[in-house]
Amino acid sequence: MLKDLNWKEQLMPIQYPLTIYYDASCPLCAAEMHTIKETDFENKLILVDCSNDAFAEPAFCPSNKAAMMAGIHAVDAAGLWIKGVDVFEIAYKAGGFNKLGQFWGNKTLRPLLTRAYPLIADNRHWLSKTPLPYWLNKMLRFCAAKKPTHLL
Repeated sequence: MLKDLNWKEQLMPIQYPLTIYYDASCPLCAAEMHTIKETDFENKLILVDCSNDAFAEPAFCPSNKAAMMAGIHAVDAAGLWIKGVDVFEIAYKAGGFNKLGQFWGNKTLRPLLTRAYPLIADNRHWLSKTPLPYWLNKMLRFCAAKKPTHLL
């Protein structure tokens, strides 16, 4: 079931892997998700491009393709569906970007982020034509967790 309550309010811990449905046709979205996945050394994240013509939402999905293209969605291994700002909080933490995960999960900022995200999502293709994807990618790579030595 897809709830508007964030996953913490549902008192359910995220069970990995987390499958993230995102718009890979959007350079901004693709740059962000691929950079996060590159630092997901524990393979907690699975990325699925829902912009592909062949994509069909899973039978158990509470949203349709149009809704999934309008904003990021994810489902954890236990079947908990998550959308919007909550996906970013979980994905950043799973990719080792703990400070960015805390930013997206900040209780004080949550009302602002929750209102801002739909505006960003609605304008993501226009934003992709600006230097934003380049700078976001640079910032993420600068902040990226280094591969743990035991995995080298």
